[in-house]
Order: sequence, then structure tokens, then C-alpha cells
Amino acid sequence: MTEQKKGKVLVTGADGFIGSHLTELLLDEGYEVRALSQYNSFNNTGWLEDVAASGRLEIVSGDVRDAAFCRRIAEGTDTIYHLAALIAIPYSYEAPGNYVDTNVGGTLNICQAAKDCGTKRVIVTSTSEVYGTARYVPIDEAHPRQPQSPYSATKIGADAIAQSFYNAFGLPVVTARPFNTYGPRQSARAIIPTIITQIANGAKEIKVGDLTPTRDFNFVKDTVRGFLALGEAPGIEGQEFNISTGTEISMADTLATIARIMESDVRYVTDPERLRPANSEVFRLCGDSTRLRELTGWAPRYSLEDGLRATVDWFRRPENLVKYKWQIYNR
Repeated sequence: MTEQKKGKVLVTGADGFIGSHLTELLLDEGYEVRALSQYNSFNNTGWLEDVAASGRLEIVSGDVRDAAFCRRIAEGTDTIYHLAALIAIPYSYEAPGNYVDTNVGGTLNICQAAKDCGTKRVIVTSTSEVYGTARYVPIDEAHPRQPQSPYSATKIGADAIAQSFYNAFGLPVVTARPFNTYGPRQSARAIIPTIITQIANGAKEIKVGDLTPTRDFNFVKDTVRGFLALGEAPGIEGQEFNISTGTEISMADTLATIARIMESDVRYVTDPERLRPANSEVFRLCGDSTRLRELTGWAPRYSLEDGLRATVDWFRRPENLVKYKWQIYNR
């Protein structure tokens, strides 16, 4: 760990899965980090509670939907990594208005705050879901946007807000578009942890949704190194970057790999509650990260096998597994 201070950064959504790993990496790299945790009355800072205390870590509680609050927390920061968002696709069918308020409105508030405060760079987090089912593979950044869920629609809107601030005001925005990230601390709403937690708790019959779609899976440590690269690389403002491996694997093959790693003979059953509406399912994702590799030197370090083994090891620890309500379908 370096002791050299590299500047002060703000991470919104720092209490979440990817945000907490990014916070750890930034601290390891010598940055001062102001980490935003969504306010709650339980004084719970989410996964930041698993991040080692540091004199260079300041945790603040609030909500990106509050414009004045965003202005206050942006003050004095050199770089903003904006990850705060509502991300669960199934819940977006039930509460699309909340997704507009948080994902579009929250991004607007962060961009306005960064503009007012003279922030040197803003990394806005997008998602591979904005592409919808691939029209061609690998998917590059020019691929058409296809809003196949209210969630993806709001992320398309958030990306457009950020780009408009670059075009209209010269705000130094960079868009990070990670494909399917997995690893320790991921919510059980996602396919990999939902399978691991069921097997780890002794289930013999695993409930799943559609196993035919393919995904481009990224281990979380690779994803956050991509974010760091986008925060540090010179001259890339106004551009969008896929963070992806360029490989794809079906859900069925992914689950078979997990079962093999965990030495389990479980069988899988389709749970209708876990199926997306027919026109909403994204059936194929495989990303082209050529732009990111060429302009920053980033490349994934973890194979899917290695990443899954590290993920299984983390979930199997009793102190981690107990945090997951594996019997309940997490929307």
C-alpha cells in the first residue's frame, strides 16, 4: 500500500457491491476518499462496514436525489466516481418512477455539482444493459441502445445527461460501462450469488430463471481497476468505455461451473417469478473493450474460473453467508 496522497475523490454508491471494492482500491492507491452511503436511521453504511478504517476515508450519509447535498459533498474533490443507482431490474418493473428519480435525477445532480465545484473529472457509471440483446458481437460503444427494462431506460437517460454536460458545458465526463460484474459482496438479486448461497446452505434444488442468455462476466477486482484507469488516464473526456472481457458464457454453463467448484450435484428448477417479461430479457451480451485497453492499458487479470473460486470462497465463510437471506427471492 502506498502512502503517497494522490488527491481527493468522491465515490457515490460507495456502500454497495462495486462501490465498496472501488473505495478499497482507491485507498490502497493513496487517494483520500469521501464515500457516500445512502442515509438510513440504523447508522448502517452497507458494505463500507467491511472496509478497513483509514485516516483517508471519510464516510458521509445522504441521497443523490438531493441536489444541495450533492453540491456539498462534491466540494473540494478532484474526481467523482458516480456509482449510486437503483440497479435491480425486476424491481424496476414495479417502481419505475423511483429509478427515474435516482438514476436520471441523481446523475443530473452530480453533474451539476461537479460543474459548480470545478471537478477535474467525473466517471459516470453506465451498464451493459443499455445495449439490450446484442445485434452484433462483440458489442462496441457504437452499438445501438435498446431500453428493454425501465432500469436500462433510466441508465440510457443518465448517460445522455452526463454526455450533455460534456457537450454543453465542457464538464470532463467519462462514462464507464461495466458488463456483468460478480464477486464478494454482490447482492443475491444476481444469478451467481443466488446460486452460491443456495448451494452453500445445503439446498438440493436450486431455483433459477432463464438459463439460455449469455453474459460477459467480469470479476469485481478487474472492474474496479477499470474505473481507476478511467479516473487516471489523460485526455479521454467525453468518451464511453466498455469494461468487458470479450467472452461470453450461458447462464446454464455458468451454473454448471459453480456446481463443479462447490462439488454439488444440485438440480435446477425454473421459478416463474424469476423470469423477465418476454420482450425485456437480454439474451446475449459480449463486450468489446478495445478502446479501454488501447487508451488506458487495462486488461482483465482474472479468468472466470479463478474469479468464481474466489467468490465461492468468500460466500462460504459463515460470517459472510449469514448476511444473505437465501430462501427469499431478492428483487
